[in-house]
Order: sequence, then structure tokens, then C-alpha cells
Amino acid sequence: MARFASVMLLTTASLANFAVQAIAVEPRSFGKTKDGKAAKLYTVKNKNGMIAKFTDRGATLVELHVPDKNGKLADVVLGFDDVSGYESEGNQYFGCTAGRVANRIAKGKFSVGGKEYSVAVNNEPNALHGGVKRSFDKVMWNAMPFAKRGGSGIQFRYVSPDGEEGYPGTLKVEVIYTLDDSNSLTISYHATTDQATPVNLTHHSYFNLSGAGTDTVLDHVLTLNCKSYTPTDDTLIPSGKIAPVRGTELDFTKAEVIGKRIKSLIETAALGYDHNFVIDQEKPASGLTTAATVYDPTSGRVMTVMTTEPGIQFYSGNFLFGQKGKGGKEYKKRSALCLETQHYPDSVNQPSFPSTILKPGDKYTHKCVYRFSNK
Repeated sequence: MARFASVMLLTTASLANFAVQAIAVEPRSFGKTKDGKAAKLYTVKNKNGMIAKFTDRGATLVELHVPDKNGKLADVVLGFDDVSGYESEGNQYFGCTAGRVANRIAKGKFSVGGKEYSVAVNNEPNALHGGVKRSFDKVMWNAMPFAKRGGSGIQFRYVSPDGEEGYPGTLKVEVIYTLDDSNSLTISYHATTDQATPVNLTHHSYFNLSGAGTDTVLDHVLTLNCKSYTPTDDTLIPSGKIAPVRGTELDFTKAEVIGKRIKSLIETAALGYDHNFVIDQEKPASGLTTAATVYDPTSGRVMTVMTTEPGIQFYSGNFLFGQKGKGGKEYKKRSALCLETQHYPDSVNQPSFPSTILKPGDKYTHKCVYRFSNK
């Protein structure tokens, strides 16, 4: 498994040692949490003018400014102006690191080593995205800016103690965001444990390539490198089977406008698109497989998603309800989408799925790249 990426604090000396374009990391106050902790906002820029902003609350991507076909920047992710927004009812995991186990666990129960564990049921009747009080999206992470050849960013670290949110084992977690001059945002995850425990981390940004706050994402064009998906019951728990997408509304093996076939899914349990797709593994030398491509005809922006993971959850923002976000912008239903690279939902209870159990002495690694271009 890959070793943790080496990083260097962004100082004058470190920049002198690396012949790279200066990419600023500018920490500033992002407000205080309800329990009085000071949150920080970190700004990273590349030589093309692309801007990414992160907060240590939830190891969260707050803003991502990307050029369109004319070079005009727009922020393409949903979020809030300060930490209080992320602690409000309006926050639906915007831009966060989701875990210890992202996605759903059936009835909030699982067994490891013959022992049954129970975690919070927060998406009745199932567990979702790690818990209710100390899930990874809600805790404060230690943030360390860095500069290295090829890009700069933020390294976030967190130690999740044994028993936190009901999960066994002390889990040491590292999430590294790197912005480079190819307009790629790379997210690298690493974790170790002292007891066997399920781990499934993901990034949960809501994207609209026309700009956050634009009315709809249903006009975007999506391609998924996925010939199959994991069918679910009415609570969105997989049956354990793998089914082909061919002939269904889930077939994005060729580019399709997202809203073209969504109507027939709105009355289903998913309320639109909220499905885990099985990525057709290419197994390149880099370990990264292209999982998805999104194109916005209005702006010309293209986002390509690459990952080392076996699955990708495509969610069409079905529960957005018009909450006010950055700059007072309204986030309407289906005005943004999520493409979450991860292991399959409920893998801890599905023996036929790739395992999510991390054991002592092993290292969890996961890489996801969001690459931006224009056409």
C-alpha cells in the first residue's frame, strides 16, 4: 500500500527549495463553532487562477473557483459563508469528508470478528455517513498547509477514538487535498487502526458547473464508466446483487443529459438519481480509473472524476430545499449533483462486495481526482 504522502509546511524556505509557482495558502478566521472552537478557512491558488478554499471543520471543501470556456471563474460547489452554516439544518454534507463509514449501513448494525456493533440510525431505518455527533463531517481536523512539486494544498489529520459513534478501534485518518497546475484537485485518504473496523471514506461536494446557486443541474451531460450498479430495497440498502444498467434510466455509458430520463425515478425510493454504480476497472499503472465525466454546455466546463475505488454514488440533489448558501444564493432541489467515489453501500454486511474492513497492520488508501477542463 502507498505510504503517506510527504508534505512540507508552506514557508519562505520551503518555497525557495522548490522551483514551483507560488501557490498561496492563506488561513483566516471562519467563525466559531457552537462549542466555541475557532474554525479556519484556507485558500489555495494555482498559476491558472483556479481557487480552492477549505475549512478544518469536517475537512471540508468550501469553495472551488474554476474557469469557463472564456476564462471566467465561477465557484462550482455548494457551501456556506462561515462555520455556522455548516452547523445549521441547511447543511446536507456540503463538501465534507464523510466517514468513518460513508453511505448507508443497514439498520445501523454490523459484525466484526464475531461481535455485533450498533451505530446511530440517522436515515431511518439505516445509518448514514458515519453518525450524528462525531461523524467526520462534524469534527475539527488538524490542518497543515503544504507546498510540493506539482501542487500545494492542505493536509488534514484526525484521530477517531475507539467507540466513537459506536465504531471499534482507534482510527488515525489523513485526508490530503492537492491543487495542481493541470486544474486537478486530488484527494488522498490514508487510515490505520488498532482494531478491525469498517472504513469507507468519501468526498461529498455538490457540484454545479454553471456555478453554485444556478437553478438546475439537470441540463448537465453525464457519462459514467459503469455498465452495472447495485440494486437496492426501498430504504436504499443493496440486495447484494450486481445488475446491468443497459436498458434502464441508469445507463450513462454514453453521454446523456441528466434530466432526460429522471422523471420515471422521481416516484421511486431514490426520488431521482441516488444510486451506487460499479466502476469498470481499467487498472492503469497510476491505479486511477476514469469513473465519470460531467459537461455543462452553458459554461463549457468539464469535470472528469478518477478514482482507485470500486464504486461511485451519483446523487442528483433530490433533498435540496432552497436553503440559503454562500452570498445568500438559493440552493434549489436538483440544482447540484454529487459524484462520491467509495466502496459500495452496506459493504460491511454484504459478503459478496469488496470488503471495507481495515485490520491492524494494514493501511487504508483511497485517491480521488476531480479534473477540470473546457470545450
